[in-house]
Amino acid sequence: MSFLIIGGFLGSGKTSLLLELTSYMRRELGIEKTVILENEIGQVGIDDTTLSGSGYSVTGMFAGCVCCTLAGELALTVQAIERDMAPEWFIMEATGMAFPQNVKENLHDVLEIDPRICCLVDAKRWMRLLRPMEHLLPFQLKEADTVLINKTDLVSEEELAAVHESVQSFCGPRAKIYHVCLAEGIDREILSRILGTN
Repeated sequence: MSFLIIGGFLGSGKTSLLLELTSYMRRELGIEKTVILENEIGQVGIDDTTLSGSGYSVTGMFAGCVCCTLAGELALTVQAIERDMAPEWFIMEATGMAFPQNVKENLHDVLEIDPRICCLVDAKRWMRLLRPMEHLLPFQLKEADTVLINKTDLVSEEELAAVHESVQSFCGPRAKIYHVCLAEGIDREILSRILGTN
């Protein structure tokens, strides 16, 4: 069973990436059994209807964050889904306040799962948010296998270069950083890299 965690701050493009990925997995890779785990801090899932309407199995985990208050529930949920549905892939869209590496550590420690992590960065807002969110944003990139700097159409080349340099300073040595505009689609080579299938 393969597991991917999609992380990143609010509005960075996580749901857009999720829809692009699952479409690619079905169309190009023939993967039909994908379960989407959606984590929201609030009581209602904003993206449930969109995702379920696309034909995927969606499980919501609300009123807490899977990297802390819902860590135990996450492990139990994954175990139950694996037992009852035997999916080929789990894709978790973490809340914008989550630390993806904590989710990865919890899954590894309890279930011996070693998830991949893909984090998104909003190129337009990164520099503005970095100082007030200094205890969150840099640590969301820790342990990421892939980082997508999204919304590149909204910044100049100079601004993008500054964002890239900043993001790179917080990433581990194995992280691959890509510049993307999810509104225009994403290259299949990048999708393959995110999934680790290349």
